[in-house]
Amino acid sequence: MSKAYVKFEMPEDLVNTVYEAIEQTRDTGKLHKGTNEVTKIIERGQAVFVVMAADIAPEEVLMHIPYLCEEKNVPYAYVPSKQELGRAAGLSVPTASVAVTKPGKAKTLIEGLAERLKKV
Repeated sequence: MSKAYVKFEMPEDLVNTVYEAIEQTRDTGKLHKGTNEVTKIIERGQAVFVVMAADIAPEEVLMHIPYLCEEKNVPYAYVPSKQELGRAAGLSVPTASVAVTKPGKAKTLIEGLAERLKKV
């Protein structure tokens, strides 16, 4: 029997905004892709915003990231698709997570997301 770990359902409009923020960051800022890289960026205190895919198996791959984000006071969000997250990040393969270090033109969007995520 599988245990339920931290999973987060987000409203569809919020998910679409997260993908948009990742696309804008990819084009105008700095984005780090993959769970190992994301973990390092959070631990170094460089992450501004973190996004994780909810369809990762096994779930343990991402289990530590929300705790790290909370410890470092970094806003984070879940999106339903690792394939779509990879596409938004400019990859031709899926990715489990991404971290924004320099939001570029997505700065206002990410700040708004961080505020909205506190209420969800």
